[in-house]
Amino acid sequence: MIRELQINNYGLIDHVSLNLEKGFTVITGETGSGKSILLGAFGLLLGERADSKVVRDQEKKCVVEAVFDIQDYHLQSFFESQDLDYDPQTTIRREIAPGGKSRAFINDTPVSLQTLKALGERLVDIHSQHENSILASREFQFSVIDIFGANEKLLQSFKSKFKLYREKQIDL
Repeated sequence: MIRELQINNYGLIDHVSLNLEKGFTVITGETGSGKSILLGAFGLLLGERADSKVVRDQEKKCVVEAVFDIQDYHLQSFFESQDLDYDPQTTIRREIAPGGKSRAFINDTPVSLQTLKALGERLVDIHSQHENSILASREFQFSVIDIFGANEKLLQSFKSKFKLYREKQIDL
C-alpha cells in the first residue's frame, strides 16, 4: 500500500507531497484538474518510459519517489531473486536528468526498468475507465486465493521444495 508520494519538477508540478492513509485510495476530479499529471509521474515509478519533455525546469532533475508498506504483500522472494534488500517500508525512486537520462532505485539500490516494472506490477493496479487488466492476470488470481486461504506457509514450503527440485534437475 502506498504511504507517501513525492513529485519534484515534473510537468506542471514544481513540488507535491501526498501522505496517504491506510485503506482504499481514489484520485478523482474534473477534467483538467491534474489527475493525468499525477498518474504520469506515478507511472514512472511503475517502470514506464521517461521523456525529458516532462522535466519542468531544465536546470534540475525530475524526481518521483514513493514509500510503500509491503509487509502484507509476501514479496520477500521477489526481493531475494532480484538481489535487493527487503524492507517492509520500501522506497521506490525514479530520477530523470534534463538530458533525458533516467535512473531507478528500490531501497536506494539502482535497478533496471524491467525490475522496477516487475515490482510495480505487484504493488499497484491503476484503474481508469474500462481498465482492469490485473484482474484477468492468472498470477493475481492465484495470489488472491492464497491470501484468502491463508496458504502462506504452504506456499513457502512448496516454493522451497520446488527450488530444491530445480537445483537437482540442473545437477542431474
